[in-house]
Amino acid sequence: MTASAHAAKPLKGWRVLVPRGGPWGDGVAADLRSRGATPVVAPMINFAPTEDPDALRAALAALTAGEFDWLTVTSATTVDVLYSERVRIPSTTKVAAVGETTAAALQAVGYSVDLVPAKDNSARGMLEELTALEPEPKRFLALRSEIAKPLLSVGLAEAGHDVSSVVAYRTIGEPVDEKVVSDVRSGRISVILVTSGSVADQVASQFGTLPSSTVVAAIGPRTAKDARAAGLDVAVVSRHQTVTDLIDSVVDAVSDREAPTVA
Repeated sequence: MTASAHAAKPLKGWRVLVPRGGPWGDGVAADLRSRGATPVVAPMINFAPTEDPDALRAALAALTAGEFDWLTVTSATTVDVLYSERVRIPSTTKVAAVGETTAAALQAVGYSVDLVPAKDNSARGMLEELTALEPEPKRFLALRSEIAKPLLSVGLAEAGHDVSSVVAYRTIGEPVDEKVVSDVRSGRISVILVTSGSVADQVASQFGTLPSSTVVAAIGPRTAKDARAAGLDVAVVSRHQTVTDLIDSVVDAVSDREAPTVA
């Protein structure tokens, strides 16, 4: 490949596992193809309804009625729940999104976003900015995954706020096709994108020990920490918690390497 061709398609020859499907997976796959990669979309996690739907319905009704000063949203999946339940967020309730990806998901379905952490796109970053912004007690609704750590809710409560922490959905593992498992274990898939701690756990449990040539790329330092705790050897960590930055980081990491050749 010529230098100019390599610059245009820096991931040519690299097969990249995309661990989520749906519109998100399609978008990531398209971005990878534009850079020359061969994406392998293999959803490893899925989302299921909360086991306490009555509590969720009550919280969403209170939200619609204007009973909260703030709503905190820490994932695009929570946005899917809000949209599917046709929730109307009143103008008196401000919305905090954990990062640009979540903020974009909110805006895409018509919700306004009042706060995105400027420095740290994480629950900890959101906590720091909210407590600085709101020195007086406020009413918060924190919608979260069943497995999410309660750092944000606990931190807000410790700062004197009235916090309702409600499970919006459950994250469950989804077995991938045996062909994908075989391709990962043989090294035919050369990059694995790890986009959450839940994905990291599934990569470790479904694939076992990865070939030394496999590049594990984690989206942001928090996910990298979770991935290492799951036993993964993380080679690439994006600075920001966005897919674009993650793929850019992969490009930077492999730009001077030949794509693995597997028989």
